[in-house]
Amino acid sequence: MGVRTNLVLPKALVEEVDRYAGPRGRSRYVAEALGEKLRRDRLREAVRASAGAWRDNPLFPTTESVAAWVRERRAETTDLDRDRR
Repeated sequence: MGVRTNLVLPKALVEEVDRYAGPRGRSRYVAEALGEKLRRDRLREAVRASAGAWRDNPLFPTTESVAAWVRERRAETTDLDRDRR
């Protein structure tokens, strides 16, 4: 169920939204845009909150050990790779 709200937006912005959203599509278009912006904001917040979380991880004592682990994972053969052969 939608909630009616009143927003004041620049005229040029609304005209451009209407150009892409089509007739009677403004609310859906704006809701999708806000949803995408919120998704990015939540992701940014999660990245900031988790920064340094693995700093003292004994599995990766150095940046070189992290790079080696990534190289090993990239070199692994997956089931999908085998199916393509």
